[in-house]
Amino acid sequence: MKRIALLAGTLGALIAGGVLHLLGAGPAGDAVWAGGTVLALAPAVWWVASALRAGRLGVDAIAVLALAGALAVREFLAGALIAVMLAGGRVLEDYALRRARRDLTALYERAPRSARRYEEGVPRLIGAEEVRLGDRLLVPGGELVPVDGVVESGVALLDESALTGESLPVEHRAGESVASGVVNAGQAFDMRATATAGDSAYAGVVRLARETEAGSAPVVRLADRFAAWFLPATLLLAGGAWLISGEPVRAVAVLVVATPCPLLLAAPAAIASGLSRTARQGVVVKGGGALETLGRARTLVLDKTGTLTEGRPQVMDVVAAPGGNPDEVLRLAAAVDQMSSHVLAAAIVRAAHGRRLALPTPEDVSEAPGTGTSALVKGRRVQVGKATGARCSPWEAAQRARAALDGAMTVWITVDDQVSGVILLRDAVRGDAGRTLRRLRAAGIERVVMLTGDRADVAETVAGVLGIDRVLAEQTPAAKVEEVRDEARRATTMMVGDGINDAPALAVADVGVAMGARGAAASAQMADVVLTADRLDRLADAMDVARRTRRIAVQSAGAGMALSLLAMAAAAVGALPPSAGAVLQEAIDVTVILNALRALRPVRGTRLPLDRPTSELLRRFEREHADLRRPLERIREVADRLGLRDPREALADLRDIHTFLTRDLLPHEHDEEARLYPAMARLLRDPEATVTMSRAHAEIDKLVRRLGRHLDLAADDGPRPEQLDDLRACLYGLYAVLTLHFAQEEEAYFSLASSSL
Repeated sequence: MKRIALLAGTLGALIAGGVLHLLGAGPAGDAVWAGGTVLALAPAVWWVASALRAGRLGVDAIAVLALAGALAVREFLAGALIAVMLAGGRVLEDYALRRARRDLTALYERAPRSARRYEEGVPRLIGAEEVRLGDRLLVPGGELVPVDGVVESGVALLDESALTGESLPVEHRAGESVASGVVNAGQAFDMRATATAGDSAYAGVVRLARETEAGSAPVVRLADRFAAWFLPATLLLAGGAWLISGEPVRAVAVLVVATPCPLLLAAPAAIASGLSRTARQGVVVKGGGALETLGRARTLVLDKTGTLTEGRPQVMDVVAAPGGNPDEVLRLAAAVDQMSSHVLAAAIVRAAHGRRLALPTPEDVSEAPGTGTSALVKGRRVQVGKATGARCSPWEAAQRARAALDGAMTVWITVDDQVSGVILLRDAVRGDAGRTLRRLRAAGIERVVMLTGDRADVAETVAGVLGIDRVLAEQTPAAKVEEVRDEARRATTMMVGDGINDAPALAVADVGVAMGARGAAASAQMADVVLTADRLDRLADAMDVARRTRRIAVQSAGAGMALSLLAMAAAAVGALPPSAGAVLQEAIDVTVILNALRALRPVRGTRLPLDRPTSELLRRFEREHADLRRPLERIREVADRLGLRDPREALADLRDIHTFLTRDLLPHEHDEEARLYPAMARLLRDPEATVTMSRAHAEIDKLVRRLGRHLDLAADDGPRPEQLDDLRACLYGLYAVLTLHFAQEEEAYFSLASSSL
């Protein structure tokens, strides 16, 4: 408010003095202009003194000399103009560079505040700070673990995402350690405290956040970067003009036109425009310093869960036991799980609804902690959860091996004590992650690091898909802070995360970015940049804006300085008096500010331009992909069962697959070839851009024809034994080519439509 008042005072003095001069009261007008000059001189001196105490000598010193010089040589109009320019520059700078306070309220509020301690065999509610070492505690379902401890009885199924980033619940048996601040995602269990609340894991996260926030460096104004050479050059030129001419007014004229308003006004105007532009795209950037640093980032550090992945488990596959039906397996599992609040149960129910399966109402439902849920479904006893049988058939062993290779979690379904199938769940990679990382590399990112608390095998799988340079898995919050600090020592580093466990690391990065739509509030408050939409591609948009904004700011300041140097030369030889120089300086200011406001305009940057017809075409084929994906799984299922079932049943399965391929899938692929690929070639401006995709279409056609020939050769009672090996190869080949081809199209093409503005 003080700076706004200063601007109002100096502007009022300039206008009032001008009015008095027009009315013929010249001396009174000069007095008012002098008053406006003095009004700006006092705070300008204070700003220079503050900069000197901080070890910096900014270009504000030129403004002080110009104001004092104008008063000394009685160039009052020039002084009043400089005062207005200086005050206006400070107001704009405040608007552009104000940093949001990093409020830790959400982090503190989530800290465990209560516990249930056993007293005389009965759990009693107490404050978390009252827990002592060795206390026996009850942790009900859905509540926070109050302190660090060990599981004493029962099985603890914990959502540890707040501390580790792991999206899937982790099971802890009796005698295993558990950390404070995690959520009991299962049934109640007993634990024994091994630390007080102040010494527990979550309290350590809070302390880390406080320490790292205090170490954040202040933002240095763009103008100060020019001071090292511009200030001494100005003083030498002004002194030389005075010395050679013997006229102090020339020195004042040089100082007037040298007043660095192009720096004080143009750069903040460009930055403020950039902040406005990012806000329109769903990105909140907390100040001009953060925007500028975002544009200079060279290393990108990302959390995995919720950042590169969707952040919630999803059904990856439903595999029926030999002779079973995957839809029936999912239907029975979802029927039981609709009565459970377990995070995996919710994923299974979502998958069943996605397939439009009708779910019967279960009876006699019971849930066993750490094991699963059991219920009667139309007279059959259905159990959903962990495998309970001691024996493991070859089929079950194969599914477990596949789950380990895929980094997936398994949920087994048994019907009347017989294994009916297994559901594999995984936290899917974001559809826009691959394209976003490529765009960020194009925008200047040279190194991409994944930093996660998740298991190494899961992290490596995601990193392999996305082409990440370095993977750091199973990291604690403290280790994350040290790794980010290490990366920041090498290059300007940007950290992206969404969990409470990411908040300290976000604070120590040069620029922290929080996925604010679903992420923890603490991360959003500790970050410099918050993505309000749950879209990673918005980060690439923000970096495009940041780079363009910084370029425009430097261009505006540079052009203004060049024009000022020419004016300084003219003033030094006596061709430009102080008042005329001040007016010229104002004209220069207007020019560079108008140029700076170009940052408000939309920027394409690394985003491909997408017209409406192409966007609609992409969305149409994307919807068709979603409908075709589920039948693709049946191709592998038929291949798995080939030779194990009755030949007549195998022949019926093969004919069903062939009908799906020729009636549904091939027309889709041919339509893509005829309509989508030419549109993509035009969009990418490269006729060769879709060649590899067309080659995949040719391979799919060839394999479908091969399957058709096998059906022609098969007898009425099924394929002959000598056909089985080639049939399996044909089916597995089709499944592999189609799965890869679908993934390539979704990442390379369909992600364009989902990320269009």
